[in-house]
Amino acid sequence: MAKYKIAWLPGDGVGNDVMEAAKIVLDALKLDAEYQHGDIGWEFWKSEGNPLPDRTIKLLKNTDACLFGAITSLPKEEAQKELAPELQDKGLTYSSPIVRLRQEFNLHTNLRPCKAYSGNPLNFRDDIDLVVFRENTEDMYVGVEFHPLPQDVMDVVCANSAKMKRFADTPLDEIAVSLRINTIKASRSIVTQAFEYAKKHGYKTVTIVEKPNVLRETSGLVVREARKVAANYPGIDLWETNIDAMCMWLIKNPQNYGVLVATNMFGDIISDLCAQLIGGLGFASSGNIGDNYAVFEPTHGSAPKYAGQYKVNPMAMLLTTKLMLDWLGELQLGEKLDKAISSVINDAKVKTYDMGGNSSTLDVAEEVVRKL
Repeated sequence: MAKYKIAWLPGDGVGNDVMEAAKIVLDALKLDAEYQHGDIGWEFWKSEGNPLPDRTIKLLKNTDACLFGAITSLPKEEAQKELAPELQDKGLTYSSPIVRLRQEFNLHTNLRPCKAYSGNPLNFRDDIDLVVFRENTEDMYVGVEFHPLPQDVMDVVCANSAKMKRFADTPLDEIAVSLRINTIKASRSIVTQAFEYAKKHGYKTVTIVEKPNVLRETSGLVVREARKVAANYPGIDLWETNIDAMCMWLIKNPQNYGVLVATNMFGDIISDLCAQLIGGLGFASSGNIGDNYAVFEPTHGSAPKYAGQYKVNPMAMLLTTKLMLDWLGELQLGEKLDKAISSVINDAKVKTYDMGGNSSTLDVAEEVVRKL
């Protein structure tokens, strides 16, 4: 019997290509695991009206971790049009499977390391070593939205906020509302994890990225909790910055920062920015981590136009695999994989089109295996 059961969710488009690359590497590492395929993605939305079928949720509940490729996602109206004819009038609404997974399994922490590997011609600078901690289950992504705005919701908000009253005469079908929800518990949790990571890995600063001068209640709550947590880590400085200023400083002086922590939407923004600094989404790994379960995914999309061409850079997927190995406690295998990846990038002999080469997705995976 295998030591681990890994849920295997390639998803859509190039998710299948990069997951094939990951399997080549995992087999070479001889991870003692059984891989269980799960259905997820756009085809299941079109044919079943559910991009994350219940059978897949059940599968995940009986595994130790999940490796996930990529998924196609379209806006509400476009998603509706792609449903099978017999599902068109069922009142179905598309929702992101990865967001549902984060909430279903309480994967409260999104970990996104962004390290510049030596020899990568796409590096903004070669001395960048950033780690983003993004709260994963709250904030603007909770999905509590209204359009058109129900009258009773309008009445309650107007009764409790004078600032809402200027919209009182606006037709309800001309108003869309999203709620930003942040709690003390989740805020303390994500900041604590950021500080613990900084302590363990020798980072000297943790930067909280919010907007409390405008979002006074939500960002204000998060920053207050960050200050309380920081008091427990006297050897690590807490830096505070606004999201807009942070984007500027990351372009100007990214080498000055280490661990960044933010709420869901701001964390989403800065993690993509940080990814571009170290070569783009082809190098951007992530882990969605809970207390007892984790889903690991590269942060790039499904890139349907490249599906099956084995053209895209698999490094994000391979670095994501490294995160999974670390989380499983297979630290030696994780370190071995990281060194092999670093060697392939530094040699610059086998590289995909984004790096100026013509090697395929699988060519890169096989070169990593040779370095192992």
